[in-house]
Amino acid sequence: MKLVAVAGVVVAFGATSVVAAGDAAPNGGAAVDPVLALAALDRKVADLDAQEQADKSDLASLDAPIQAAHARVVARGRAFYKMTRAGLLPVGGGFGALVSYAMHVERARRLLTADMQDERRLRDRASGLGAELERIARDRVALSSERAAIGATRAAMDDERRRRAAFERAFETSTGAGSDYVAVYGGPGGVGPDVGAHAFAAARGRLLFPVAGQADVQPARRQGAEGPGLEIRASAGAAVRAVFPGRVAFADRYGSYGRIVILDHGDHYYTVSGNLDAIDVKIGQAVDAGDRVGTVGDDGQGPMLYFEVRHGSQAVPPGPWLGL
Repeated sequence: MKLVAVAGVVVAFGATSVVAAGDAAPNGGAAVDPVLALAALDRKVADLDAQEQADKSDLASLDAPIQAAHARVVARGRAFYKMTRAGLLPVGGGFGALVSYAMHVERARRLLTADMQDERRLRDRASGLGAELERIARDRVALSSERAAIGATRAAMDDERRRRAAFERAFETSTGAGSDYVAVYGGPGGVGPDVGAHAFAAARGRLLFPVAGQADVQPARRQGAEGPGLEIRASAGAAVRAVFPGRVAFADRYGSYGRIVILDHGDHYYTVSGNLDAIDVKIGQAVDAGDRVGTVGDDGQGPMLYFEVRHGSQAVPPGPWLGL
């Protein structure tokens, strides 16, 4: 086993990045509060609803005028046809009768033209309202998709806040002298009864190595961690073991750690196993040294286990605890 110092490694969380309200957006701008964005979308939907109702009302009100205009066009068209048919010209009335007849024909033509224009105007108005209603329907679908996306982002942000709070809360209290209580997020609490106060501290240098078999070890850090950790490179899917008896205080995905298991070993001592491919324990579950808690994962930089030892929330150099 070799110990080689390298620069810290930062691993991105997930395939996408979710920015909490008040955080900086990836492009340097201010992040959009999803609550405000949802409220703005709801206002847009309300405006669309109001416009849709108004357009439908206008469209319904055009039906009777269009029918009336069409009836006038048909009636005047028939009358105009009869007036202009060959053989209906006045005979024997002289020039005056012919002029009067021509004036009646012209008046009928103008009235027919006006009626046709009126019907066309009404139908164009109805067609425009129909197109507007189709646009509103498309906008509503787009807003619905946008709302779903913002809702998913908000849920992801809430979930990340919950995990962050749970992660921080996992290090707040632990068993120790004069106390038999440990705060375990979502679990009953308390490390195993066979683990006495200061037992973990007494095991310094003699902790079980977290991965069985040969492995390469190098110092590393994770984004957001104040202290050092170890990257233990092993085969993908290799079993990750508890290094000391304790109880699971956190078992979930968290930030740059990926899938992570935090074990509470009492007296405010914790071990952190991150970058797991799978988690095989549940919050509140008691484990013994050597019990499997998960498997080695690969975040794209090769299979490895990220390991920390913490006293309270402060990470301490883990090498001496493992006898490295």
